[in-house]
Amino acid sequence: MRIVLLGSPGAGKGTQCKRLARQYGLAHLSSGDILRQERAQGTELGRKAQKFMDSGALVSDDLIIAMMKKAIDQAPKAGYVLDGFPRTSNQAIELNKVLTAADVPIDAVINLTVDDAIITDRMSGRRTCPACGAVYHIRNLKPKKDGVCDHDGTVLVQRPDDDLEVVKKRLATYQEQTTPLIGYYQRQGILHEIDANGGADVVDQVIRQVLDGLLVGRRSVARAQR
Repeated sequence: MRIVLLGSPGAGKGTQCKRLARQYGLAHLSSGDILRQERAQGTELGRKAQKFMDSGALVSDDLIIAMMKKAIDQAPKAGYVLDGFPRTSNQAIELNKVLTAADVPIDAVINLTVDDAIITDRMSGRRTCPACGAVYHIRNLKPKKDGVCDHDGTVLVQRPDDDLEVVKKRLATYQEQTTPLIGYYQRQGILHEIDANGGADVVDQVIRQVLDGLLVGRRSVARAQR
C-alpha cells in the first residue's frame, strides 16, 4: 500500500505515520526526519536545506524531489507512507510521473485537518530530545523531570522551526503552497479528509477505517479477476 499523508505542520502526521507503518508493515518516509539527518551529518543536501528549515520556509523542490525519489526506490514491497512530501503541486506532479512510469500509483491520500490555533499551541509548546528524538509538550506531554528527557536524561530543546513566529510563518507558507494539493488529489479521486483536532487514538481509528475499506475493496477486485 502506498499512502500520502497531508496536513499542516503540527497536524500529527508523524504520529499517525508511525502507527500506520507498524500496523500495515510500511516504510515511514518522513522528509523532515531525512532532511534533519542529512543536516546533522553535514552532507551537501543537508547544508543546502538548512537555511530553508531554520527560517520555516519549505525546502526547494529540486532538493526534496531528489531525496524522496531515492527513498521511494529503497522502500520495501509492502509499501510506504509519505510524511511531509509532496508539499507543492510541482512535487506531486513529479511524484506522479515517477510512480506512473513504474506502474505503482498512490493508493490513498489522507489529509489531516486541524485548526490553526491548535497547531500553534502544539508546536510552540513542543520540546525535543536532541539525543533520541523523543518529543514532549510543556503542558500536554510533560517529561517526568522538567526540561529533561525521560529516556536518557538529555536536556530538552525547542527546535528552531517550533519557535512561535516561525510556526506562524510555516502555517502561512503551508496554506499558500500546499493547499492546491487538495484539489489535485481530489480530481484523482484518492483524497480522504480526516478531522484531526481530536486525540491521536481517535484519528488513528478513522484512518484505519478508511484504509481497511480500501484493502477490502482491493481483495474483492482481485477475487473477481480470478
